[in-house]
Amino acid sequence: MRIIFWAGDSTNTTNKADRYPQTGIAQAFDRYTSEDVVIYNHSINGRSTKSFIDEGRLARIGEEISSGDFLFIQFGHNDEKEQDPARYTHPYGDFIDNLGRFVSIARKKGAYPLLITPVERRHFLSDGKTLESPSLHEDYVEGILEASHRYEVPVIDLWTLSRELLSAVGDEASVPWFMHLRPGESKRVPEGQTDDTHLKYEGAMAFGRLLAEALCKLNEPYGSLVDREVLAELKNLEARNTVRMPDPDLIDEKAMNRRAE
Repeated sequence: MRIIFWAGDSTNTTNKADRYPQTGIAQAFDRYTSEDVVIYNHSINGRSTKSFIDEGRLARIGEEISSGDFLFIQFGHNDEKEQDPARYTHPYGDFIDNLGRFVSIARKKGAYPLLITPVERRHFLSDGKTLESPSLHEDYVEGILEASHRYEVPVIDLWTLSRELLSAVGDEASVPWFMHLRPGESKRVPEGQTDDTHLKYEGAMAFGRLLAEALCKLNEPYGSLVDREVLAELKNLEARNTVRMPDPDLIDEKAMNRRAE
């Protein structure tokens, strides 16, 4: 059995029933993994690299993780909160240093670290296709890429991948991926809400697939974490669904015309 330990924030956390339909990417990611892979999701709402470490959560992972395991590290949303000293980190300073502490814990135990940039927020301009730029994430994405280089750790740039997917899908079609709730849809938020950061199951699956596909492109031992047959079957289903079936009425009409001729 191979174990993925996942350290992150609310875009990855495993949500209990009282937060339905909110779903984290790590919560849904086992739909893409090989049969021998198990996910221990330590992600939790509202945490940055700083608060995750300060609360002893990284130390707990260090106690549990062992040789041959994996540590997926994905932060940024809360490290950006400059108004909150308990969470804020400088993107080119202590943010990179903190990521190094995660990497060090994994390597000390013989585990394999992986850095992942944060998923993009759904903020479109009025044309419905162009995402806001600059994004709040950009400096932290650069910080993660720098950490990848400095500590020689593989990185998946989910921020760029998710921006490309959101741009391709557009404003309206991406709404069901995020926590947009109509009044009365959720007992927790009876008045409804518009939330372009947190994900529903559909969003967790869409962005999780991007992550799975990117993992397949990495060298071992990362690539074999993903069940490639699942990805292949998804592509087959999509290909079949994009083929337009002939209209039976049109076929009958053409047949009648040929007989008349």
